Amino acid sequence: MATFQLPTEEEIRAAARQGEDAVVAMVGELLQVISLLAQRVQELEDRLSKNSSNSSKPPSSDGMNQTKRTRSLRRSSGKKSGAQAGHPGHRLEMAEKPDVEKRYRVIRCSQCQASLENTALERLEKRQEYELPPIRLVVMEHQAEVKCCPECGCENQAAFPEGIAQPTQYGPDFKALLVYLNQKQFIPVKRVLEVCADVLGQTVGEGTIVEASHEAAQEVGPVNEQIKEHLIETEDPVHFDESSLRVEQKNQWVHSAGTERATYYHLDEKRGTVGVDNAGILPNRLGKSVHDDWSAYYTYTDADHVSCNAHHLREFAFLQERYPQAWEGEMVKLLLKIKQTVAETVAQGQSCLPPEQVLAFEKRYDKLVEEGLALNPAPEKPPGQRGRVKQTPPKNLLDRLHKHKAAVLAFMYDFKVPFDNNLAERDIRMVKLKQKISGCFRSADGAKTFCAIRGYLSTARKNGFSAFAALKLAMRGTPYVPAFLLAST
Repeated sequence: MATFQLPTEEEIRAAARQGEDAVVAMVGELLQVISLLAQRVQELEDRLSKNSSNSSKPPSSDGMNQTKRTRSLRRSSGKKSGAQAGHPGHRLEMAEKPDVEKRYRVIRCSQCQASLENTALERLEKRQEYELPPIRLVVMEHQAEVKCCPECGCENQAAFPEGIAQPTQYGPDFKALLVYLNQKQFIPVKRVLEVCADVLGQTVGEGTIVEASHEAAQEVGPVNEQIKEHLIETEDPVHFDESSLRVEQKNQWVHSAGTERATYYHLDEKRGTVGVDNAGILPNRLGKSVHDDWSAYYTYTDADHVSCNAHHLREFAFLQERYPQAWEGEMVKLLLKIKQTVAETVAQGQSCLPPEQVLAFEKRYDKLVEEGLALNPAPEKPPGQRGRVKQTPPKNLLDRLHKHKAAVLAFMYDFKVPFDNNLAERDIRMVKLKQKISGCFRSADGAKTFCAIRGYLSTARKNGFSAFAALKLAMRGTPYVPAFLLAST
C-alpha cells in the first residue's frame, strides 16, 4: 500500500469551511485507508497464527519461541501409555548356535578345596554375550597367472573377475556401506569419513563417497523407471506431494508419488504443472490420485482426484481460531463421523456403506456448505480494480469443499481410498530431513542422485527388504526388484 499522509489540522479546518461535501470526501478517504489497514492487519495476524497444527506449514517452520495450543483431533482410548497387558515384550534371546564358545572349568571345591579335576560334569550353566568382532576391512588380493607359451612365445594372462579393474579398489559391499551411511542415514560426507577412520581404521576420500553414490544411482535407475510405470498404471491410490529443496543456493522442487509398496521422487526447477508434467506420473494417470487441494493438481482432468482431509482438518483448526463459525465445527464432526463409520463398516467385513447412509451424509455435507456460503458471500469488486478480489480463508475453503465434493468424500464411496494423504507426507518428509541436516546440495547431480537412491530405498523398505541389503545388490549390478514389479513384467 502506498504511503498515506494523515490530513493536518489546517487541512481539516479548510475542508470544514468548504462545506459538508468536502468533509464527507475527506472522511471517505480516511475510511478507505482504515479498511485497507484493517485488512492488512488481519492478513498479518492470520499469517502469525498459522503453524504446523492448523495449516500445511511443516513443523520445522514453527520456531523455538512459538507457543502452540495443541488441539489434537484424536480422542483418548482410555488405555495407559506404554505396553498393554498381555504384550509379549522384547528381549535379547539366546542363540541356538553361538559363534564362539568359552568354557570355564571348576578345579577345586569352593568349600573344602578338594580337587575336582576328575569329577564327572553334571551340567553347564550358560550365559551369552552379544559383541562386535574386531572391525576392519579385509584386503583380498586377486592374482592372475601369467605364462609364456614355450611353442610360440606368446604371453598369456588369466582373466581377473568382473569388476576388478584397478590395481587397488574398494569392494561393492564397502561402497554400499558408504552410500548407506550418507544417503540412507543422512550422515554428512565428512562425518562418514570420520566413521571410516574411527571404526574401520581406514582413511577414505570424499570423492570415493560421491562416486559410490553416483554409481548406486546409475544402477537403480532402471528399477526407478519400473516404479514410475507402475505408479502410472496401478489401480491402487497413488499419493502425490511436493516440497522445496535448496540446490546450488536456489529453490528447486522434489515431486513425490507413492503407494504402500512403491516410492518415486523427481527433482525439478518448477513446482507447478511444468514440474508435475516433467515428473510424468499424474499427467498419465487415470486412477485414484491423492493430494492436497493445490490447484495445479486439479488441472489434470483425466485423473480420479482424492482430496486430503487431514489438510482440511488443519484448515478448520485455523478457522476456528481466527474466524469461528458454527458450520466449521459441525463439518469437522461430520468428516470424522464418516471416517469412523467407514472403519466400523470395514471391521464388519462390508465393502461399502448402505446407499441411504451415503445419501444422509451427502445431504448433511451439502447443508453445511450452504450454511457456510451464506455466512461468507463473495466479496464485491471495487470499481476500477483489476484481477481477482481477495477472499477470506473461510470462503476459499468453502469454494473448494463445494467444487471438489467428490474428491473430499472419495474415502466414503470407495473403501480402498484413504482419508488423508499422510503416506505422501511421510515420503516427502525424508527430503526435508535431508535438507535440515545438510542445508543444501551443491550440485543438481547430487540432488538427483539423492532422489534416485531414496526412491529405491523407500520402495525396498515398504516391501520389507533391508536398505543395506538392497544397496549391496545394487553395487553388485543386480539391484533389488520388488516381487510386484517382477510379476508385472
